[in-house]
Amino acid sequence: MGNGCPAKQLTFPNNYPLHITNYQLKVHYPLHITNYQLKAHYKLEEMKTDNVIVDKSKAFALKVIALYKKLCDKNREFVMSKQLLKSGTSIGANIKEAEQGQSKADFYAKLYIALKEASETEYWLELLHESEYIGEKEFCAIYQDCQEIIKILVAITKHKSNG
Repeated sequence: MGNGCPAKQLTFPNNYPLHITNYQLKVHYPLHITNYQLKAHYKLEEMKTDNVIVDKSKAFALKVIALYKKLCDKNREFVMSKQLLKSGTSIGANIKEAEQGQSKADFYAKLYIALKEASETEYWLELLHESEYIGEKEFCAIYQDCQEIIKILVAITKHKSNG
């Protein structure tokens, strides 16, 4: 996108085929969703995770919390940063709720909400950057993380009607 940030290599490339059958989404490396459970199997040296999108959204939420604290303490900015905090931490909360979805529809509904929250978070980050509350380097790092989460959620939710 035209945000001036350098491109970041995604852990979840868009060129992996996605298949949904009987409430299952399977991405041929690194993400598998089975029985409404998000599960990923990949190796990064000795680290192994069970859930890429949950891990990424939680790590992102922690970055948002740290940015919120900085904006409040150092910049004395309270309005946009609070909006960022709400939407940025809501992404992971909705993804966790989706894991326990009562139905396929509930599962996807929670993921769509997470996607909308991620888009809102992207907006607040842009505003904070363009109003010069956050610098270019800090913006690029967190903005790219947000875009990566959006791409993963889009890849999951766009296949809903194919199941």
